[in-house]
Amino acid sequence: MTTIATAQITSDVRPEAFFERWADMATWPEWNTDTAWVRLDGPFRTGATGKLKPKGGPVTRFVVASLVPGREFTDVSLLLGARLTFQHLVTVDDDGLTTVSVRVTLTGPLAFVWNAVLGKDIAKGLGADLARLDAAARAAGVPA
Repeated sequence: MTTIATAQITSDVRPEAFFERWADMATWPEWNTDTAWVRLDGPFRTGATGKLKPKGGPVTRFVVASLVPGREFTDVSLLLGARLTFQHLVTVDDDGLTTVSVRVTLTGPLAFVWNAVLGKDIAKGLGADLARLDAAARAAGVPA
C-alpha cells in the first residue's frame, strides 16, 4: 500500500454536517475542485456503488467500502490494476471540536503508475478540498 496524501482539519461544525455533504454526492464538485461530477447508485451506505468523473480524466467506478455515520466514510475508486482509497475519519474531542482526517492510499499491481499520474495533484489539493468541505458543511449545517 502506498500513502499518497493525508490531511486534517479541526472545526466547530458537527460531524453529521460532514456526512450530509459526503452523502450529497451531486454537490461534491462544489468543494472538491478536481471532480466534474459524482453519481451514487442508490442510498449512501456501505456497499453502495457509483461513478465519478475527475476533471480531465475518465469516468471511474467506486464503492462505499465503509460507512459508520458520524465516524467513518471510506470510498474506493476502481482503477485499472489499482484501488484508490479515500478514508475519512471523524472524531469529536472533549471541547466539542470535530476533527476530520483523510488518508489517500493506492494498492494493486499498477499502483506505482497511478501514483505517478494522480499522486501529486491529490496531495497538492487535499488540504484545500478539506477546507472547502468545512465551509460547505458549515453553510449547510449548524456549528456544534
